[in-house]
Amino acid sequence: MTNLLIASNVILWIAVIVLATMVFALVRQIGVLYERVAPAGALSINKQLKVGQDAPELDVINLKNQQTLHIGGKSPVEKCQLLFFVSPTCPMCKSLIGVAKSIAKEEQSWVDLVFASDGSSTEMDTFIAVQKLEQSNFVNSELVGKSFGVAKLPYAVLIDEKGTLQAMGIVNSREHIESLFNVKETGYASLQEYMQKNYA
Repeated sequence: MTNLLIASNVILWIAVIVLATMVFALVRQIGVLYERVAPAGALSINKQLKVGQDAPELDVINLKNQQTLHIGGKSPVEKCQLLFFVSPTCPMCKSLIGVAKSIAKEEQSWVDLVFASDGSSTEMDTFIAVQKLEQSNFVNSELVGKSFGVAKLPYAVLIDEKGTLQAMGIVNSREHIESLFNVKETGYASLQEYMQKNYA
């Protein structure tokens, strides 16, 4: 009986050690996989503009106060501009408006958020009211989208205080929007470029 008990204890300890080894190997593999499949960030697809060049400068009407809003160029208040292109017919845009407003509020010390779209005045007024954007900077101009080479929505562009394009791309989540700020901090043209140069 005693020999049976000792044998069962030995078998149990062997099973525990094997299980612990397997768990350690799995955790290690998960870590390796996480490094390989890193967050992609905003997808930068723009055939018209390149990060690092001067942003197009435009004077447009801000629907928030019906005053002229200058896009691009050197900022008189030393703040960046985040242009967030949206549309009343884009479901993903609507789901990210609250996220963009939240991020802009958190980063308001150094960035100004500007929503941009194009459509009829009636359509835009309804969209602004439904999305509660009355207190947000909002421009209704087809020229803005064309000048920044926007082909798909939702799309965001970060312009620094000197008027230089810092980051841009299609954004489908909070992480994508925040990645635009990360690009500015790291100095790389895109998060993809950062990952390739540092983790290749």
